[in-house]
Amino acid sequence: MTFLSILCALLIEQMKPLRADNPIYAEIKSLALRMETWFNAGHSTHGRIGWFLMMAILMVPTALIYWVLKHYDLFLAAFAWNVLIVYLTLGFRHYSHYFTSIQLALNAGDDTTARALLAEWTRQDTVGMDATEITRIAVEKSLITTHRNVFGVFFWFLMPLGPACAVMYRVAEHLARAWNEPEHMRNEAFGQFAARAFYWIDWIPVRLTAVAFAVVGNFEDAIYAWRNFAHRWTNESIGIILSAGGGAMGVRLGAPAETAVRAQMVDATTVDVELEPDLMPGDEPNIRALQSTVGLVWRALLLWMMLLLLLSSAVWLGSSP
Repeated sequence: MTFLSILCALLIEQMKPLRADNPIYAEIKSLALRMETWFNAGHSTHGRIGWFLMMAILMVPTALIYWVLKHYDLFLAAFAWNVLIVYLTLGFRHYSHYFTSIQLALNAGDDTTARALLAEWTRQDTVGMDATEITRIAVEKSLITTHRNVFGVFFWFLMPLGPACAVMYRVAEHLARAWNEPEHMRNEAFGQFAARAFYWIDWIPVRLTAVAFAVVGNFEDAIYAWRNFAHRWTNESIGIILSAGGGAMGVRLGAPAETAVRAQMVDATTVDVELEPDLMPGDEPNIRALQSTVGLVWRALLLWMMLLLLLSSAVWLGSSP
């Protein structure tokens, strides 16, 4: 049922993508904001309490409905519930329109439109970026978003609680951002637990995604980049995804300003040097890298689906008399 649930959810999303600003997501974001308002008193303990309460509010009903449907052998209802939760937690096409539009703009030589689209997507200042920089950031954003909106959900949906674990992953990812990234929340103790919790929740999925990129891409370069360059990002998980993904495509991802080595410099803003570029595998990103990213993501998705099919078949054969 797991494989069929994911397959049906993916097919439904291809026909009718769920927008990132849909009412359900808006309510969850509003609840996270209220939790921060109610519990944030400047201590990490309060963040821990808010995090667990948020998880309980969303996970317990999801798990309870799933358990009741399975307990009373309501197979079709349980299957429909699984499909609904996967559809709501997956985000394979949430932001694909940005990526596609940026690709079309760059192919047409319209860097201005590409910069505007990238700024809207990433909430970054893109003024003055050339096509190479636009391409690099679009590829990086796409790989990270695909992992967190697709492959991470796949992994946790396979766990015993199924849909409840998928909800946990997506909510944990949102809390790690919402309670740490806004200007008024940076370096606050309240969001420390949310960031650490998501790090451990995402620890295995990140590495499985990197392995998938390596298997469906250039294996040697992906593993080499992962082993030798992932630690240079201040965010280890992002470093693993981008180094393995870039190595798999033969593209050099990541800028020195985003790495731990650059961050540790006394005055990084005045240093204008590359971070050992000759040792990094791959070429500078170009417009063709956007198409390579699409191919890499789809091949990795097919690999995951094939493994899920084999796993589901093995479980079914093992349980049959």
